[in-house]
Amino acid sequence: MVVVLGTNHTVPPFDSVSVFQGRGVATPLGVATVDQPLAQALMASGFTYKPEAHAKEHSEEVQIPFIQVAFPGAKVVTAIVGTPDLGVATRFGKALAKALEDRKALVVASSDLSHFPPHGEAVAADRATLEAVAGLDPQAVVSAIKRQMQAERPGLETCACGEGAILAAMVAARAMGARRGVVLSYANSGDSLVGDWDRVVGYGSVMFTAAPGGTDTKVLEAAEAPRGGALTEADKAALLKLARSAVERYLTTGTFPLPRTSSPALRSMQGAFVTIKKKGDLRGCIGHMAEDMPLAQAVGRMALAAAFEDTRFSPVRADELASLEYEISVLTPMKPAPGVGSIVVGRDGVVIQKGGRSAVFLPQVAPEQGWSREEMLDHLCKKAGLDAGCWRSGCKFLTFQAIVFGEKK
Repeated sequence: MVVVLGTNHTVPPFDSVSVFQGRGVATPLGVATVDQPLAQALMASGFTYKPEAHAKEHSEEVQIPFIQVAFPGAKVVTAIVGTPDLGVATRFGKALAKALEDRKALVVASSDLSHFPPHGEAVAADRATLEAVAGLDPQAVVSAIKRQMQAERPGLETCACGEGAILAAMVAARAMGARRGVVLSYANSGDSLVGDWDRVVGYGSVMFTAAPGGTDTKVLEAAEAPRGGALTEADKAALLKLARSAVERYLTTGTFPLPRTSSPALRSMQGAFVTIKKKGDLRGCIGHMAEDMPLAQAVGRMALAAAFEDTRFSPVRADELASLEYEISVLTPMKPAPGVGSIVVGRDGVVIQKGGRSAVFLPQVAPEQGWSREEMLDHLCKKAGLDAGCWRSGCKFLTFQAIVFGEKK
């Protein structure tokens, strides 16, 4: 059976824990049966039942479908921890551990982490919280959250909306024999392919276990590993897989893959273009030239943009997926070109700027079209909405190189 501890988002704060007393919890997957003897035993330990606290509580209900898929037929008990007070959490955690004696049970504390700081601030705040949680010391969690809030990080409204639920689960875990925590996963909403880095919500997963060893936070250390380095063949394969997956998953499930990698090269801040072709013909191409996001994220975002936002083409359809080919161009930093004579066809990508207009060609465009340098520059002027030949005076040029690789052999 599975016990889900949620937090109160929908009714006035209350200094207790509400234990759901209904017969079951309905989801689109069916009804998860409530273990009524356990629910009643927790009520008898001095806690309460507030039906209104459960009626619209998302932290509780979002966990049930995962339980139904991972543990078909498992009974559940859900409880809303109405306060972050450590005393209340301690009493409930001990009562829960006692009620679960001789039972095979999983206890899940449902909570987000930091709310609404910028990406970098969220990473720092969430690391402090997760390290404290993994240490299995409830007082350390309370202190860590207090320190983060007192640090006045920009935009930070809370470090963990379900602080009370987390504390109660930690108390129960220790009473049931857990001795250490393992951070299994971490990301924030800015890491997604459609996320905003200026305002994020943090997410993490920690497992409590009786297995010997110390606190394990390798996931957090990997997230802060050095960036940069040459792309390996494995890196290239991972980027191509991500580009294809981003488009296919959106069209087939309405979801997006989350770029997760410890590769220093894929975590480096680099620009990239994604080109999509269908039977050799261009189907979409869009790039991001600013070096302000990890390469893996840039590739995933540009794959979606090339498929659905290139105004030269209609959006990609699901019935086309099998016939599409993906090519990625990873860009080097842009540098001012002293003049057109320094531009080398096939080596340099070129940005032209004049009169508030601009356009770009990747290094491979001119060779693919059989253009000379002058022809390429004429076409670049036209792409920017300028007259052919405008490159001969009053223009600024930026050049860059690209590492180009694709699915087509």
